[in-house]
Amino acid sequence: MSAIVDEILSGLYDNTVVPYLGPGVLFDSSNKLTGEPIPAGSESLILAMNNGKPMAPKLMYEFPRAAMNQELKRGRNFLSQFLNKTYGDTEYTRASLHAWLAEWHPNYVIDINRDTQLQDTYCKEEHILICGVARITETQFRFRIYHFDGQNYLEIEQEHIDKTLPILFKPMGTPRPDANYIASDADYVDYITELMGGFAIPDFLKEYRKDKQYLLLGMPLNRDSERMVMSDIVYGAKEKKGWVLNKTPTAKEERFCKRIGLDIIDMDVPEFLSYVGFNKPLQQTA
Repeated sequence: MSAIVDEILSGLYDNTVVPYLGPGVLFDSSNKLTGEPIPAGSESLILAMNNGKPMAPKLMYEFPRAAMNQELKRGRNFLSQFLNKTYGDTEYTRASLHAWLAEWHPNYVIDINRDTQLQDTYCKEEHILICGVARITETQFRFRIYHFDGQNYLEIEQEHIDKTLPILFKPMGTPRPDANYIASDADYVDYITELMGGFAIPDFLKEYRKDKQYLLLGMPLNRDSERMVMSDIVYGAKEKKGWVLNKTPTAKEERFCKRIGLDIIDMDVPEFLSYVGFNKPLQQTA
């Protein structure tokens, strides 16, 4: 195990290994006022969206499915308002994983969560933020690009990107600087279609990501939507695409990882942080 972790850390250091963050990285982040865990995983998001009440079993299967149901009933703005309130208006304690990332300071991070903690990690320096968007008509592209100058975000065209800056890729969106989200089934269908067609990844990133490897952290691979997004985002990786932390993989996850070239590491995020000797200072907050 130590040899594998050493290989991963070496890759993080030289930016050949890219962190890919799933909901499990927010395991210890909580509402500063109530102490409730941040809604991150599919089930917790569904419950938060439905005032704490479970929905029908077929809707509880996956957040995009439940979100589609609510969009049809209440309109698309309902989802944006819910996600804005959850991730834009509510303050959470800082997740340990983000505090650890701040020490490593990778040049490229992919985060499928919709919160702002990754942006907070890079808030004192210039960076490039790429946000996924869906179901728009003014352009065929399914992304928006922002340059953070140390104080404010300014939307830019892909031709004007400073390639020397860190890249934060939020494919499922964020409330800041502009609230855009991939949430419902309809959003995912549109986004994945354009992702497969090459219109959801900026051209410079298509080049930068070649021959990279990935460390999937807190990232379940038991849902088709998340697997399809991940597979296209990491296109062009090495034959051995990298590693995924997973203590209890399903047979379906094991087959998928073997097929695409991901090695499963028998750890969860807390165990990984402990293994690499990271302890979050108590005063660290988002």
